[in-house]
Amino acid sequence: MPWASTVREALVLGRGTRLLAAAAAVVACVVLIGPNGSGDDHFTRPLPADAVEDVVPNRVMTWNICNPCEESNVDRAAEIAAYAPQVIGLQEACVRDVENIRDHLELLYGLDYHVRYGSVLRNWGRCGGTPWSPGAYGQAVLSAAPMTDRVVVEYPDGGSEDRGYMAVTTLVGGRPVRVFNTHLAERRQESVRAGQVRVLAAEIARYDRAVVLGDFNAVPDAPELSRIWAWATDTDPACRPARLGTCTTTTDWHSKFDYIFLRGITPLRHRVSPSPHSDHHLVQADLAPL
Repeated sequence: MPWASTVREALVLGRGTRLLAAAAAVVACVVLIGPNGSGDDHFTRPLPADAVEDVVPNRVMTWNICNPCEESNVDRAAEIAAYAPQVIGLQEACVRDVENIRDHLELLYGLDYHVRYGSVLRNWGRCGGTPWSPGAYGQAVLSAAPMTDRVVVEYPDGGSEDRGYMAVTTLVGGRPVRVFNTHLAERRQESVRAGQVRVLAAEIARYDRAVVLGDFNAVPDAPELSRIWAWATDTDPACRPARLGTCTTTTDWHSKFDYIFLRGITPLRHRVSPSPHSDHHLVQADLAPL
């Protein structure tokens, strides 16, 4: 049923009042606009027939949601809800967009996520706001379980744009795991990424069990990723640095840039799902019991 896009604006209020305001707005739209009212978004998006009905406790996902892009947070939420992972790492994420995505997941699909941010810059062009108070931009992690011990690290050299990583401790499959989420420097900045990987890999090595999510902007056999491969493996069982041709691509330009690396954890299933709402695909993995 179509709804006016103003429904979504109610979702940016405080946590307690946000959902109440959104529900009231829905009723108001039905009364004032009617079931055929115009709007650039449907209030809800139907999920595929094989969509899960609740959070999958051993499932993790990474997704570069594309920014700046003229995409609906309702659509983004629907894509996440179809797979309902325990943990989601988002890149190119504005705080305001992530707040809306989280609220849509709860209101429309009954999926309740905690969220932590790893913003590394404030950017008006990407995230709106005002020139003197632009929106925060970077990474975010959503988890169905609470998160603790958040750290946000900006890389000493971000390349053409500030970049960094965030890390939190949360539950995956019922056990605590250190989860990292990063976005490395853009393509053709190999030396910058090599420096960033040195910082990230040294931190990953401190943990016996870790999940590393992100857009690494590098193909599997890129030399700058060698330090990551030394400490972790990709959840794609056919993808290793020496077997580039068998890696499932994760972008619209047919390159593998998005990874779920595991340290001390065994993957069960790996899946890549192209998205009409981003130039990066959704990458997810189900993990063996820890």
